Amino acid sequence: MPSIQPRWLATTALGLLTPLTATSGVRASDLNLAGINRYASSEQVTSIAQFSDVKPTDWAYQALSNLIERYGCVAGYPDGTYKGGRAMTRFEAAALLNACLDRVSEVTDELKKLMAEFEKELAILKGRVDGLEAKVGVLEAQQFSTTTKLGGKATMVLGGTAFSGNAINRSANAVNTASLGALPLSNAFTFNYDVQLNFDTSFNGKDLLRTVLRSGNFDGTRNSFGGGGPTKLSQLEVAFQEANGPNIVGIDRLFFQAPVGNGFTATVGGRVAQDDMLALWPSVYPSATVLDVLTVNGAPMAYNKNLGAGIGLYWETNGWSLSGSYVAGNGAIGSPATGGIGTANATSSGTVQLGYQQEQWGGAFLYSAVQNGGASYGTRYLMNALLAPSLTNAFALSGYWQPRQSGWIPSISAGWGFNSTTYNTAQAGVTPTTSQSWSVGLNWTDAVVKGNSAGMGFGQAPFTTAQSGGGSPNDANWLWEWWYSFQVTDNISITPALFYLSRPMGQETPGGQSFNQLGALIKTQFTF
Repeated sequence: MPSIQPRWLATTALGLLTPLTATSGVRASDLNLAGINRYASSEQVTSIAQFSDVKPTDWAYQALSNLIERYGCVAGYPDGTYKGGRAMTRFEAAALLNACLDRVSEVTDELKKLMAEFEKELAILKGRVDGLEAKVGVLEAQQFSTTTKLGGKATMVLGGTAFSGNAINRSANAVNTASLGALPLSNAFTFNYDVQLNFDTSFNGKDLLRTVLRSGNFDGTRNSFGGGGPTKLSQLEVAFQEANGPNIVGIDRLFFQAPVGNGFTATVGGRVAQDDMLALWPSVYPSATVLDVLTVNGAPMAYNKNLGAGIGLYWETNGWSLSGSYVAGNGAIGSPATGGIGTANATSSGTVQLGYQQEQWGGAFLYSAVQNGGASYGTRYLMNALLAPSLTNAFALSGYWQPRQSGWIPSISAGWGFNSTTYNTAQAGVTPTTSQSWSVGLNWTDAVVKGNSAGMGFGQAPFTTAQSGGGSPNDANWLWEWWYSFQVTDNISITPALFYLSRPMGQETPGGQSFNQLGALIKTQFTF
């Protein structure tokens, strides 16, 4: 600002002093030196009202007022007049301009004093700016990628399970089944981990290439939570086991998403999950809780999390969404006898979902056509039957509601699933034909302490409701989980939890006998 003011003042002052005598070759005798001295030595005025011959209607009234009130560099004649209408020589103009420049010099001197007074602080700020510029330069030179962001989480789980019921043979550490004989129990105290690294790449700001590396050591055959017990129902949401064995890093996700039109987004990937291609997930119950079976909207057959080669397209507008996708779990296998895309052994699922959501609530209807092996969770009786070549038409109705503010009222997520199965060939014996499932999840944010959260989930995993050959199946079961998450920092949480499974084998539990499972764990999660 100080560098601008002198030029502005000079221009304004010279404009006020026109018309000036433009005579060339002016001699000293031409100057009215007495008048100049009398004007320049006059006391400077502080208000334009002090001039008796200046009126608000004068064309330069506002400019003159600004010079007086802002800068105080205008003087008048001893008789209280300004005499703005008469001509002046250039020397007389110089006297007036000099008075204004003196005031500008005073302002400049004050700025210099302030700069000297805060010299240390200004030097520190300059050093910090220079340091930040240097760091930015280093980051730009050594950055991982100009297009990719890295994020991840590491989870450690300490805990164990205990089994009860008169179907257990304690001496053999096994549970008796109706048709499968004795099954070993996994009831050791274990310490497991799961690590996930997410690489999100965008080439134009709107598309997404996601690559997920993952490793863990959850293994149901080694007395841990990852399938601990005779069924998969105790599988933890966080539990991961690479197909080639524990402690081996593998590709968990690899897919590309991009907008392809007004409101449309397309997805294609060599390893993509069904839920990666849905525009809406109709639940606010946290996925990173305890049992995986309670994170699929009450319909594990329809929301089956099938993972493999896939393609999908979804559309969104004004709260509405429509999603369609196809995933082949065995899509990378070249032999039609054991895999491929669109074959009888693709272990595929085709999904269509219609959803709608607002700020506090949302819901969706979903249909999936699931091939044998594409189902994720159910009682042991049902899951064993679905290993045969078959097609299951799975339907789901799910939704959620959440309060505007945290408090005693929890968010509520609920879902129900219905499934109808037909087999490619006639099956020997009695086989399940229809099944159902449901779940409810309650979640309290800022529970007891701000930042912490608590939750409870309960329901029934898919259980047989009708079977070929008649008879009434006794395949019912119950699922419960309770958890409380301590948010230690923004990036670290500790979650103690309990879960309970009633009759996880369903009808495979011998008549008149009981079998259930209780689990306790502490989960510590680090995000980065």
